Amino acid sequence: MLPPLSAQALAPGATVGVLGGGQLGRMLALAAARLGLRVHVYAPEADSPAFDVCAARTVAAYDDETALAAFAAAVDVVTYEFENVPARTAALLDELRPVRPSPAALAATQDRLVEKEFLASLGVAVAPFMRVDDAGAMARAVAQLGRPSILKTRRFGYDGKGQALVREGADLAVTFRSLGGGPAILESVVPFTKEVSVVAARGLDGAFAAYDVCENRHENHILKFTTAPARLAPETAGEAVALARRIAEALDYVGVLAVEMFVVATSGGGEALKVNELAPRVHNSGHWTLDGALTSQFEQHVRAVAGWPLGAPRRHGREVEMENLIGDDVFAYGDLLRAPGACLHLYGKSDARPGRKMGHVTRIRD
Repeated sequence: MLPPLSAQALAPGATVGVLGGGQLGRMLALAAARLGLRVHVYAPEADSPAFDVCAARTVAAYDDETALAAFAAAVDVVTYEFENVPARTAALLDELRPVRPSPAALAATQDRLVEKEFLASLGVAVAPFMRVDDAGAMARAVAQLGRPSILKTRRFGYDGKGQALVREGADLAVTFRSLGGGPAILESVVPFTKEVSVVAARGLDGAFAAYDVCENRHENHILKFTTAPARLAPETAGEAVALARRIAEALDYVGVLAVEMFVVATSGGGEALKVNELAPRVHNSGHWTLDGALTSQFEQHVRAVAGWPLGAPRRHGREVEMENLIGDDVFAYGDLLRAPGACLHLYGKSDARPGRKMGHVTRIRD
């Protein structure tokens, strides 16, 4: 006989609250509906794509405590689709309803310096880094880490935003001001051979399930292609999954977690891993699982935050490729709909701006 569900598990028909109304929230709502769960999306933008498919919505600022209290009263558990939720928002909601992943996990991953210090405390290899709070600290950090190096804002960076490459001859004060002059972190450039990520989930009961390590290719700092499985030695892939598990357990994490890593060639001809960033949520590099795995990352996240058993992460086919449709790429939807084996997902965004993710297409190769 199978063990009973946890007393904290939601019943079918319960409501999952999602902070953020972008495409990730949209796909979470669709996955939850398939499982008989309702989703209430909270977002400040009235044209949020997730509003098209959710059961209920709240349009309000993340610091509107009256709206947050009403939102909490209408849901059974709270999660989020992006890591830039204000810490105060997560803490306030956690007093009223369970927030999964926890506010502590969110705090550890939404500040790049805090995240790097957390990873280093676990003995996880990362690029050498230094804290940069002002132009003087910038000069000292570059003197120690050298050039080229990368200056990053500590918060609110994604798809290449909030970053500046520090080249030979660059004016350090100008570079520091170009990112707003706020708290930052300087990192050494890692001479990687490929970029990979592990998308994994940890349940309320501590169960862990990881998808195949996937390989990522970026164009103009935005993820363009993800291929699963990554071209890695089996022992390197196993080490990547073990790193993700160690991080998830250290955070007492509940939900889907993405761990982005660099693969670095060693002097002996082998491969080593350095963790680049964590994403405490469903992740773009996991979109291939929507069509390419037995349980998608979105269903897996819903299962985890609902206190339900995790699903099998098994891949379909020999290889799965996901391609992001960015900006005008979306206007090829007719050709993609006609292409044999192409699985098209459009996000319902009306304005195809350059650099904006409008959808993706998955191809499963048998």
